[in-house]
Amino acid sequence: MHALIPFSFGRTASWMVVCLALTCFAGALNAAEAEPDYLSPIALAADREGKTLYIAALTAKQVVCFDAASGQVARMISLADPASGLALAPDGLKLYVTGASPEGQVHILDLSAGKVTDSIAVGHTPVAPVVSADGATLFVCNRFNNNVSVIDLAARKEVARVQVSREPVAAALTPDGKYLLVANQLPTDPADGSYVAAVVSIVDVAARKPAGSIRLPNGSNGLRAIGLSPDGRYAYVTHILARYQVPTTQIERGWIATDALSVIDVASRSLLNTVLLDDVDLGAANPWGVACTADGRFLCVAHAGTHEISVIDRTKLHEKLARVAAGEKVSDVSATPGDVPNDLSFLVGLRRRLSVTGNGPRALAIMGSKAYVTEYFTDSLGVVNISPDMAPAPKSLALGPRKPLSQERQGEMLFHDAQYCFQKWLSCSSCHPDESRPDGLNWDLLNDGIGNPKNTKSLVLAHETPPTTVTGARPNAEASVRAGFQFIEFAVRPEEDAVAIDEYLKSLQPVPSPYLVKGHLSAAARRGQEIFKSAGCAICHPPPYYTNMKKYDVGTGIGREKGAELDPQTLLEVWRTAPYLHDGRAVTIKDVLTRFNLENQHGHTTGLEERQINELVEFVLSL
Repeated sequence: MHALIPFSFGRTASWMVVCLALTCFAGALNAAEAEPDYLSPIALAADREGKTLYIAALTAKQVVCFDAASGQVARMISLADPASGLALAPDGLKLYVTGASPEGQVHILDLSAGKVTDSIAVGHTPVAPVVSADGATLFVCNRFNNNVSVIDLAARKEVARVQVSREPVAAALTPDGKYLLVANQLPTDPADGSYVAAVVSIVDVAARKPAGSIRLPNGSNGLRAIGLSPDGRYAYVTHILARYQVPTTQIERGWIATDALSVIDVASRSLLNTVLLDDVDLGAANPWGVACTADGRFLCVAHAGTHEISVIDRTKLHEKLARVAAGEKVSDVSATPGDVPNDLSFLVGLRRRLSVTGNGPRALAIMGSKAYVTEYFTDSLGVVNISPDMAPAPKSLALGPRKPLSQERQGEMLFHDAQYCFQKWLSCSSCHPDESRPDGLNWDLLNDGIGNPKNTKSLVLAHETPPTTVTGARPNAEASVRAGFQFIEFAVRPEEDAVAIDEYLKSLQPVPSPYLVKGHLSAAARRGQEIFKSAGCAICHPPPYYTNMKKYDVGTGIGREKGAELDPQTLLEVWRTAPYLHDGRAVTIKDVLTRFNLENQHGHTTGLEERQINELVEFVLSL
């Protein structure tokens, strides 16, 4: 028998907390109102001694303090808003918890007193806090402001904001404290381009400025977590690697989507390579939390879609990556480093897949020889032995009374579950992450022919605003839900599953725009509202849904779709759904109104002054 893996964070305490304090789903803020009894554990941190786990219960607006020895909840601390992420102070006396609301807060919890002692205002839907090694500075990802707050903890105030890319959801501080690596969930590219991928942003901590970014492989999106190796040499990022450039004619062998782990060389701040977490005929959908054992022997990844944990021999992984980088053929597929992101056999012999007993494992922490995961849909904490000399013996520890699933909650669970997909490659949320929003990619679905890819649509309000495809190929959201099972997941599901997903999607509501000022239109947006009317935008996009659900030729069709009538999309929450137009060619709303509207077919905008265009944009993005 090997000795138990030692539990010691040392210099890496902050990164462990950060890579576990993962993204919250803004749409779940609505679920918090509808289903207050569900906990929805989403983030996780462990104390230095390995005695207590702190769990952010998103929809319950609570922090759960869990005693690892007894396997029991020791205390629950209530918050004013959804708990989306947490970071433990280096002295272990305080816990910093992000409250995910439009007027975001970081709550400071005194752990001895078991209560909130102070709150600091930050941005829209804060997540993934990370504290510096000296305990002086806190960094917080403001997800919908696309920036990072820098907080002086002694002064208890925000001192700077640093712009990153799009929807920052996880962060890790390098051991020397010089750089903050920030994982951005979505790409910012035009979707009709040849390369569309999310990036890891680099923040210069001393300068409080952006210091470049690391672009992941083409198709990378849905980033969830970032964690460092114990020696700080490597960062590991979990994400989806979409194969969006091929028609969705099949799903076998990762044809539509694969699931990936990108390895970053911290010293050079560059991508080392990207490894697929799937097997040749079995997907490992929706990778989420990532963490290393304290001795660096194993690297673990939670798979939210397939309810399991990958345990990877980290030493052998890096040896194999080094060999292929040196020109050695290391598998039937991988003869060069560029082959690795397409090699479904790369981890054969290096990885074990261990099932958990709960549903929806997300955040991940390792204590000794055990991995702990938050099981989102079963309100439980999963525990599994990861030592190869021990039986996995997975079990789920209840974090509170188990509530019966409502139809909406059942639909939410099914929406995120890849167990029902053929070979478990993806779930509905793989292309519609975070409560049915779009992934920023174009997909060549077969509902309107082949060879004409379309940008992913948000499903918020889809049941109220038919049809549900750009060309109206599906008459309503009900038809799309059932077609999704059949033609995307290649599965046959009972009608009650589709009905449950319908009810879940109907429950979702738009999140207030970050362009609003204290919940109201700015002065510029109010002027833009009048221009919206006078320019004729309101003809096709009238309130309350900002679509009249009729099809028009607005001059944006190209190729064989030139002259085609398209469905005007709802403009509610349009600030969140870039890129724009049916093929995602427009990166910004301003592009829609200017570059791609030269003949005034999409509203009368060519005669507007620059100021008026900007005011119109401000209004649209405020919806």
